[in-house]
Amino acid sequence: MQIDSLPRFSLAHLPTPVEELKTLSRRLAGPELLIKRDDQTGLALGGNKTRKLEFLLGEAIAKGADTLVTLGAAQSNHCRQTAAAAAKAGLNCELILNGKKPEVANGNLLLDEILGANLHWIERSQRAAKLAELDAQLRGQGRKPYLIPVGGSNGVGATGYVVAMLELMEQLRMSGRRVDHILFGTSSGGTQAGIVLGARVAGFTGKLHGLSIDKNDPEHFEYEAEVAQIANDCAAYIGSPVRVTRDEVKVVYGYKGEGYGVVGDLERDAIRLLARSEGIVLDPVYAGRAFGGLVDLIRRGVFKPSETVLFWHTGGAPALFAYAKELA
Repeated sequence: MQIDSLPRFSLAHLPTPVEELKTLSRRLAGPELLIKRDDQTGLALGGNKTRKLEFLLGEAIAKGADTLVTLGAAQSNHCRQTAAAAAKAGLNCELILNGKKPEVANGNLLLDEILGANLHWIERSQRAAKLAELDAQLRGQGRKPYLIPVGGSNGVGATGYVVAMLELMEQLRMSGRRVDHILFGTSSGGTQAGIVLGARVAGFTGKLHGLSIDKNDPEHFEYEAEVAQIANDCAAYIGSPVRVTRDEVKVVYGYKGEGYGVVGDLERDAIRLLARSEGIVLDPVYAGRAFGGLVDLIRRGVFKPSETVLFWHTGGAPALFAYAKELA
């Protein structure tokens, strides 16, 4: 592999901690629970996208870019961290956001504005057209934009989670721990692709479970094939001979609730349970839903009491404040 020679821009506080969830494990009377704290990566209140952005920003700078362009929801954790990464590197940032500009900015959106990003509001169906239009407009002004996909989910971005798996394996080796299962939220696919590829590269022998936070129909979406493709693009990028098949990508469905970004009892209960058991805060869209799914799986007896399950906290706490009414 050639990861050490790839362009990279340092953004994250690494390694992120692995903590025991002793109180919660007792309360649930289930497996031993650990948590990997990627909410503590440090960039503008942290989150998993920072790992991806180290490699995306590295490539952008290597290509001479002066502007980062990306897209997402109004409360996108990825957009917030992209804006912060651009600021740290002295680049401009253009964010294409779904919906209409609210009267008062809150949560991630407030941080986008504070960080100096230029915001473009569109209907989601207009994403592709707006991205092409903005790219042409910026180039016409003599600027050099670097386009980052939703969630930073491509082969370059997924490299961050190959490195994260190597990091986790070293932490487990140093602590003498064995992990039987790793569970994390999955949506745009980059985090899961990097973890699946990284597990192969690092020799992790446990099971990986990506809990879908926005899909319920595996056959219709063919999500597993998309994740495998990102993983293989990443393998080619880092110079690894490993190739990932669709069947190696395990996704847990059935927790979409009323839809993406719609908070229900699953998320409310999970956020309160972890906060009141361990003093750790989850966001209501990604980690809150994924952790709620984990709690449900534990209560249904999916994991053995003798096993150890690690939850990978992907961050996103700023979004809590934009969902104050739904969480009350």
